Amino acid sequence: MFAALAMIGAGLFATGFVGKLEAQDRTSDDDGIAAKVMSLETLWNQAELAQDIQSLDHLLSDSFVYVDIDGSLLRNKTEFINSVTSRAEHIESIRSEAMLSRVHGDAVIVTGIYHEKGTLKGKPYYHHGRFTDTWVKEGSGWLCASSQATLMK
Repeated sequence: MFAALAMIGAGLFATGFVGKLEAQDRTSDDDGIAAKVMSLETLWNQAELAQDIQSLDHLLSDSFVYVDIDGSLLRNKTEFINSVTSRAEHIESIRSEAMLSRVHGDAVIVTGIYHEKGTLKGKPYYHHGRFTDTWVKEGSGWLCASSQATLMK
């Protein structure tokens, strides 16, 4: 009986140990995925600032949905990209900070704070808000499937 209990105990220990190793491997994989998606967030800011619609086209999923800062606009990929070159405001800088990413299989949720400065009809403006972006793995790459921004006071 003691031998049977010892074998069960050893099996449980090994299973727990293997489970921990798998979790560690997943964590290092998740860290790499998170770092890649965070770099894509930076590329998105740069592309939007430069009005680089070709880069934006490569960063956004064909099913992309954008919810504007006050919730009044819901844009698809084409509408969002067109808005980047036809907007009334002139963006001088976009900066994200306090970004956190969470990997969930083939999806990554990024939350953070953004600062946007520019001019609108010749007058300076400043937007400070929170955002949530959802990135999904499509093929061998990561694309943003949805983005939502909310102004902060």
